[in-house]
Amino acid sequence: MLTKTAFKTTLAAGGIAAAFAGTAKAAEPTVITLTQTACQFVEAEGKDHGYASSRKADCEAINKSSGDQRLTQSKTLELKPGKYVFRVKNENVPYQLGFWLRGDGILGRATLPSVSGGGLATGTTKDYVIELIEGEYVYSCPLNPTPDYKIMVKG
Repeated sequence: MLTKTAFKTTLAAGGIAAAFAGTAKAAEPTVITLTQTACQFVEAEGKDHGYASSRKADCEAINKSSGDQRLTQSKTLELKPGKYVFRVKNENVPYQLGFWLRGDGILGRATLPSVSGGGLATGTTKDYVIELIEGEYVYSCPLNPTPDYKIMVKG
């Protein structure tokens, strides 16, 4: 049972529900929605370029000619450290896709958390759960494939 002083301290720190429970409730993860179309993630690039792809090699050719330039114009996600759900949808790509979020560069891959998976058939959505710490990350789809889009996590 909380003393009157502990109740007031808990109330000030975490609200009425936390005061009655005696502890603060764990924060729910933030959901980041990402849509994959052929050869790209729409949110990062700000629009769907309307590329057509029936196999991985199509995207390799498209990204060889335009990927670097599109990447310089893409939006870097700026996030705070914490728990996230990356909700990824295969919008219209006629083959299975995946998702890979990892630290940027060799050191980042070795020291920062990562999450990956596949099985994203056309029209399906999957959730990828991760707790991000401060650092620089990239995300992509190696099966589509897409450019490596940036995420900056800082407190």
